[in-house]
Amino acid sequence: MKQHTTNYKNTFIEVAEDSLISEAKIPPEKKEKTMANLQYEIILKNPYKYTSDDIIFECYSIKNDITEREKPAERQNFFSKGQPCLRCSPLAKTYGFGIHHNNEGKVAVYPLESEDYQKFLKDDAVTKVKAMRSKRK
Repeated sequence: MKQHTTNYKNTFIEVAEDSLISEAKIPPEKKEKTMANLQYEIILKNPYKYTSDDIIFECYSIKNDITEREKPAERQNFFSKGQPCLRCSPLAKTYGFGIHHNNEGKVAVYPLESEDYQKFLKDDAVTKVKAMRSKRK
């Protein structure tokens, strides 16, 4: 069975070009945790510990009550189809966070207004891609 991936290496996902935000905002808490809340918590508590695939699947597992025992088979099935990558993440589309993938594909987030965000933009050694737009042109 073919396995797809959402992982990037040495890449910085910039905030979406149609974002109206000028300063990052922590995703607001709701009754149930949103995808943005889950992604933010996992990445913020564990910078450069997990790949995009790890984060996306963990969020899917939480939302779908998948047990630890079920995870290996579910992950195999989950990535047998293409999945949206972190360019679609509300963190980069709506909440003003850039997402950096290091050379190992591990992920960390940086607020739009931070010095680190600006350093990634200026670093020619890092591939830059924009988060997906929220609206069509």
